[in-house]
Amino acid sequence: MDGAVALGLRQNAAQFSLLVAVNALVGGMLGQERTVLPLLGERVFGLRAYTAGLSFVLVFGLAKAATNYFAGTLSDRCGRKPVLIAGWLVAVPISPLLIWAPAWAWVIAANVLLGIGQGLTWSTTVVMKIDLVGPSRRGLAMGLNEAAGYGAVALTAMVTGYLAQYHGLRPAPFLLGIAFAAIGLGLSARFVKETHGHAKFEAACHETRADLHGQLTNRDVFLQTSFREPALSSASQAGLVNNLNDGLAWGLFPLLFAGAGLPVGRIGVLAALYPAVWGAGQLFTGALSDRWGRKWMIAFGMWLQAMALAGIAMSHSFAAWAAAAAALGAGTAMVYPTLLAAIGDVAHPTWRARAVGTYRLWRDGGFAVGALVAGLVADLLGVRAAIWAVAALTAASGLVVAVRMYEPHRPKEHAHG
Repeated sequence: MDGAVALGLRQNAAQFSLLVAVNALVGGMLGQERTVLPLLGERVFGLRAYTAGLSFVLVFGLAKAATNYFAGTLSDRCGRKPVLIAGWLVAVPISPLLIWAPAWAWVIAANVLLGIGQGLTWSTTVVMKIDLVGPSRRGLAMGLNEAAGYGAVALTAMVTGYLAQYHGLRPAPFLLGIAFAAIGLGLSARFVKETHGHAKFEAACHETRADLHGQLTNRDVFLQTSFREPALSSASQAGLVNNLNDGLAWGLFPLLFAGAGLPVGRIGVLAALYPAVWGAGQLFTGALSDRWGRKWMIAFGMWLQAMALAGIAMSHSFAAWAAAAAALGAGTAMVYPTLLAAIGDVAHPTWRARAVGTYRLWRDGGFAVGALVAGLVADLLGVRAAIWAVAALTAASGLVVAVRMYEPHRPKEHAHG
């Protein structure tokens, strides 16, 4: 098997491109909710408390975070492809549940399934791309993966906004999700190939640190990634805070914009602008981190996000919100693929999937933390106060990276491939 394996983006272009397309469909499943679901909770199910309205973000974050962890362990044990297919099978009932939900509890159930499905599918496409490309193009690979996923989030958020404006909040916006799930399952089952052999091949020539050798237990991997290893643990906390502010954007921004009198179509444009810049920006930021390194790309990205959130909290017009949303997307683009690449840099190939799973446990736990923090502060002090609070947390997270993280990627040590 090893003799037939080659690492590199060019050498695995066909499979890599297929996985990019699959992850775009994964992103589309998330995007169908970004504009419509907060409005559905308020206008159809009569939710008034922000904490109650953010419950769908909370359960999504908890389900996805837990699933991310187990997805890494399962993909090391059973292979990547079975985990990817399982994720798409979980995703199939989500859109029908949202279309026919007679009560908010059904929406909550759909978002538990969404979290599980996203944890299995997105985690696995990340690990498979890291397997394929090898060390020298890891940032570019993650940039392409996340650009496809969040580009699809943005496009779907915008399209569903206009569908909702002209055809109602249900069922039209969620018909897209039915198509995404069917196509994603078909592509994954029929055309995606197993990549576990690539990770084993890379492990044979991986330079090993004494504390990060290839025989770490699951407990050791969790502790190193979460707390002990400076680069891994710094990345984990930054990922949590990044998705904390994404949960805020998902759950509260549409309500802030609607409260200012914007129509659903324009709310959809604003909801799409942030992930659109985020998605497109990753085409450049991931590759730049291969050349310049990871640490300062992450720190400055967190600080740019904090400034953008402050801009949203201070603004009252569509144009100002659009500029701040674009800045938020740019900051997130600097951070998102770079954090994943940093995990791949430090983790040993034999337990890299588990390290990615642990990192994504913390990162997507940020959705749940964001739902609680933003909901409670918004109920007590208002939506703008919640945005200010998250901006402060994001600035502090960038400071942790600046102080604690060393540079995990040294470009001159890797040949181009």
